[in-house]
Amino acid sequence: MKKAITPELGREALLAFFKTRSPLGPLKAMAKHVGRFFQIPIPGFRPYVVFGPEAARKVLVTDRNKFLWRNTDPVTDLLRRGVLVTDGEEHDHYRGLMETPFHPSQLPNYTQMMIEQTDRVMSTWQDGQTVDMLIEGRKIALLIIMQTLFSKDAWDDIPKIWNPILKTIQYVSPGAWILWRKIPRFGYGKSLKAIDDYLYQIIDDRRQTLNDGQSSVVHRHNDLLQHLIDAGLDDDTTRDQMLTMLIAGHDTSTALLAWTFALLGQHPEIHSQVVQEIDQTEGKYQLLDNVIKESLRLYPPIHIGNRRVAEDVEFAEGTVPAGERMFYSIYLTQRDPAIWENAEDFCPERFSHGRKTPPMSYIPFGGGPRACIGAAFGQAEARIVIARLLQTFAFEPLNADKIHPYMGATLEPHPGVMMKVVRR
Repeated sequence: MKKAITPELGREALLAFFKTRSPLGPLKAMAKHVGRFFQIPIPGFRPYVVFGPEAARKVLVTDRNKFLWRNTDPVTDLLRRGVLVTDGEEHDHYRGLMETPFHPSQLPNYTQMMIEQTDRVMSTWQDGQTVDMLIEGRKIALLIIMQTLFSKDAWDDIPKIWNPILKTIQYVSPGAWILWRKIPRFGYGKSLKAIDDYLYQIIDDRRQTLNDGQSSVVHRHNDLLQHLIDAGLDDDTTRDQMLTMLIAGHDTSTALLAWTFALLGQHPEIHSQVVQEIDQTEGKYQLLDNVIKESLRLYPPIHIGNRRVAEDVEFAEGTVPAGERMFYSIYLTQRDPAIWENAEDFCPERFSHGRKTPPMSYIPFGGGPRACIGAAFGQAEARIVIARLLQTFAFEPLNADKIHPYMGATLEPHPGVMMKVVRR
């Protein structure tokens, strides 16, 4: 049975917000006292929140058809008919077009490119320089996703698209629009148009290449853009899928890279062990893999799922009525002390001998038929990029004790991950 949120708990949640500087604090406070099913008690904003393996299985697998991904929010405004914000057969059609470039069999084809893009970014660093791994990780992730999906070398374009991309991410990040959907959104139009113009130009260039009889060159890439064009999608729908994958594909990788360096900076012994492993083995980086998994457990980039409820849904603790907004929390699930020993601690070794936790208790990439299409790609990318960075430079943390999670489009470390870098 659903427990009530008392005034005392409301005050505790408010204190947790000021202490953590994040809505994650109040969510953890409510979860601790109320359990895995509760309703946020804010006037005008009362979504249901669920977490835990049973809730995740219901939302992602058994009752998934009772939930809609398409919401009335800025994410839908931005992505239009993108695969992330469509349902039913339309979603299945778009996803089918996207699976080939992300298939695990394709990953070896990307390894050298990922190393080269990482090297390009590192080539701009000077010995003893302070870098922000949130920013540098974003550069690497942008270069990799643009090359992978669109066969586009974006190195010279980064100065032009950098701020528009950041503004685009800010546009879909949590803000006052959650409470007041029609709040004016000034200051975004120019940036959103710049990204649209950039993507439409890539589409136009590819179509022109095909018209000029160079299709054999294009088809060798076997990239996402070519699959969309070959399927007969018009420019607008192609843009929607491109923007969806550009934002989702690089922002999540950015967060994973940054959090991994933040956690290594906070745990120097593990940092040293990872460097030693990379120096002494040929690609079999078991500890690094465990560090990445633990980073994803503590700070999953997509930390919460946002759904509209199409039909009444029964959970063990209560019912979410049709028409309501509901969040399922990956963050709370993966930090649930009833499931995870020392749930708040950074313990990569917990993954050394296989996870002894219930199914659907570790879901950084979601689950079920709509699990993240780039899950294998993202983990391989993190492994290759982090190993290359640690092979080339030594990293000294400068603000490890000041980093806290920020709920943007993804869960990011703020105010950044400052590192002094010295070439090895």
